Amino acid sequence: MKLSNKVAIVTGATQGIGLACAQRLVAEGAKVMLVDIKPEGASAAATLGESARFFAADVSQKCDVDALVAATMAEFGRIDILINNAGVTHAADFLDLTEDDFDRVLRINLKSMFLCGQAVARQMAKQQSGCIINMSSVNAELAIPNQVPYVVSKGAINQLTKVMSLNLVTHGIRVNGIGPGTILTELAKQAVMASPEARNTILSRTPMGRCGEPEEVASIAAFLASDDASYMTGQTLYVDGGRLALNYTVPVK
Repeated sequence: MKLSNKVAIVTGATQGIGLACAQRLVAEGAKVMLVDIKPEGASAAATLGESARFFAADVSQKCDVDALVAATMAEFGRIDILINNAGVTHAADFLDLTEDDFDRVLRINLKSMFLCGQAVARQMAKQQSGCIINMSSVNAELAIPNQVPYVVSKGAINQLTKVMSLNLVTHGIRVNGIGPGTILTELAKQAVMASPEARNTILSRTPMGRCGEPEEVASIAAFLASDDASYMTGQTLYVDGGRLALNYTVPVK
């Protein structure tokens, strides 16, 4: 197992990509602290056995992040991996978007990664080793007209990943990102499968002809967290079925 005796924190871990990442890390031998603002994360952690714990936190608040790091250290004694996955979206046309909604999305999607990254990196620096993975999106490069704060936050996450990687490299800490395309989380399933038109819109811009599964993103996270990626830092890997390479639409069966 690639991650034996490693300790990981995964934010936004109640469902979807976050939960899949936690499951994969445990399967690879890691001990994992699942973190979410939703209390049902406790039951998700329980299904993963003795290698997993749950901590309820709003990771956009520094006091919660500090408490999370303290609890992880008390439980496991070290932190080797951080997967910054917590995030939200908010659909609104640019002319109708409120300041509060813009701020809320940036706080949860971007500020949380700064707060968690800084707090965890301080501990990793004492160990002179560690790996941080920031969950980005193809929408760091592409834009959706009615997803203004989401698109802005994901573009900023890519730059945060780069600057963190450069600043932390002397402390033995690697920082990379993952940029998923359309992944079949429960929320995405409802959106993509809502109608034939919605399905065709997604698949027409996906050369592989299908959406991704959360487990496929988790496999990239496990790779980046392992020694197999020991010479990688400052990179964002796109798990998108070929979408970013596409400048036309493809026929859908």
